[in-house]
Amino acid sequence: MTEILAVAVITVLAVIAPGADFAMIVRNSYLYGRRTGLFAATGVAAGVLVHVTYTMLGVGLLIASSTFLFTVIKLIGAAYLVYIGVRTFRTRGEVKVDLEHKATLTPLAALRTGFLTNVLNPKTTLFVVSTFAQVVSPGTPLWRQAGYGLFMSLAHLVWFGVVALFFSQERMRTLMLRAQKVLNKVIGSVLAGLGISLAFAPSH
Repeated sequence: MTEILAVAVITVLAVIAPGADFAMIVRNSYLYGRRTGLFAATGVAAGVLVHVTYTMLGVGLLIASSTFLFTVIKLIGAAYLVYIGVRTFRTRGEVKVDLEHKATLTPLAALRTGFLTNVLNPKTTLFVVSTFAQVVSPGTPLWRQAGYGLFMSLAHLVWFGVVALFFSQERMRTLMLRAQKVLNKVIGSVLAGLGISLAFAPSH
């Protein structure tokens, strides 16, 4: 029971801490609407499953212990965040959005955005690997470890689903779209800033 509680508490705290996933979901939700935000949230949850899978296979420990591999993943993730951040920052004019027809980004594109943001985030790598390495004992049955992984993924889906629903409300979207130019600069700067901070953060 202690192990289950520890995994639950660590997961919840890690999920609600603002980061790249949060900024990406907010961006997609207010610009493109509820459906797109929810697809992006699903992509984030799918990304978590990738981290869980390679951690259970033992690859996570290899990545965590190899400065070279971890640095490569870190730099790829950082470059992706900077790329999205710069694109958002440089968006000119206002994006015309019909609030009655919100999905202006394809479901696949929204899924891909959420998935890549999460799967290329070294902080998620460290979160999953450290949780399994420090909290989950070697004797924990595989089915229970898989359950922990599914819980981590579900927690991300639920939390970011709520974030998507909140920021895609018609009233909230209307307010945010009116301030779109400023928000694009802010969110773009946050994403790029996160990417830069990841690139220069210590590997361990």
